[in-house]
Amino acid sequence: MREPKLKTVAVDINPATRAVITGTEVYTREVSSRLAEAAPELRWRFFASRPRAGLGVDVMVAPLPRLWSQVRLPVALAAERPDLLFVPAHAVPFGWPGKVLTVVHDLAFERYPHAYSRLERAYLRLTTRWAAMRCRLLITVSESTKADLVSLYGVRPERIRVVPLGASAPEVTPAPASRLAELGLNGRFVLQVGRIETRKNQAAALAAVERLGDGVILAVAGPERDPALAARLRESDRCRVLGRVDQPTLELLYKRASAVIVPSLYEGFGLPVLEAMARGKVVVAAKASSLPEVGGDAALYFHDAADPEQLARVLEIALGDESLRKSLAKAARARARKYTWERTAAGVADVIRELI
Repeated sequence: MREPKLKTVAVDINPATRAVITGTEVYTREVSSRLAEAAPELRWRFFASRPRAGLGVDVMVAPLPRLWSQVRLPVALAAERPDLLFVPAHAVPFGWPGKVLTVVHDLAFERYPHAYSRLERAYLRLTTRWAAMRCRLLITVSESTKADLVSLYGVRPERIRVVPLGASAPEVTPAPASRLAELGLNGRFVLQVGRIETRKNQAAALAAVERLGDGVILAVAGPERDPALAARLRESDRCRVLGRVDQPTLELLYKRASAVIVPSLYEGFGLPVLEAMARGKVVVAAKASSLPEVGGDAALYFHDAADPEQLARVLEIALGDESLRKSLAKAARARARKYTWERTAAGVADVIRELI
């Protein structure tokens, strides 16, 4: 008797090959590298526009510098004829007629449209609405994003599957302590990791730090999306704008930071909270969007993200109560252990099985 043909799943792994790595690129890499193990009964094919080492899978490279997902990917899929296309963090191709599943990471462009250019908003709205129409099921990374899809786009809740992200402290040796002096961090500092933009709320973070005594410094590690905001931060002697840093330097910053602050006005999931907790750090976060969903009782919160005075009061507690700090560090590691990339990949694989 002839064995049944394996179902084939194509994966758009292109975001993981980008030079600039943010949350969606990390998600694509970490989930894609675990899918074959999560669902060995399926045949996996990974597509990208360019090669990149270290992805952990064999990638079929189909080069095209622009409009890759809309033009080149559908051509490659037509030759492969997969049973389903999985898009972890990119646009669903308009020209692909087969089954498709995608992940909606956030609707920040709807909640904070001023943070995006007119062209960016138009593209994100078009591709997200198309995904909501085109996909029988959708994956979101949090209950918060699921609620946004329901309220803003009218997607029925029963069509949405919530699969949280994972995190793990990378096995990277931190840079030598002397690197801190090179970065202008000679004393106690709190760390914020992420792009410099209005939605990440660095202005409130700095205003809060400036209210603290003992010369505490705010260290901001991440690319500059908003040059004007970055310039405002640089004007203060209580802030160090570090830009993108390499992984050893980032690990040193995590290791030596007195606390990690995540004052974002909106996050689809809040990966900075989880990544800090995986390292056993004291986390102070805004009680907004998905952040409490991720941090649970292992983080401290301030209720009004726009109020630096509130953030300053919570920071004082976080920096001053040693017993609380030890308790939070222990709780943070325990909570972070529940969020693994293996669990995320298994959740995605379950939704794929549901579709095919």
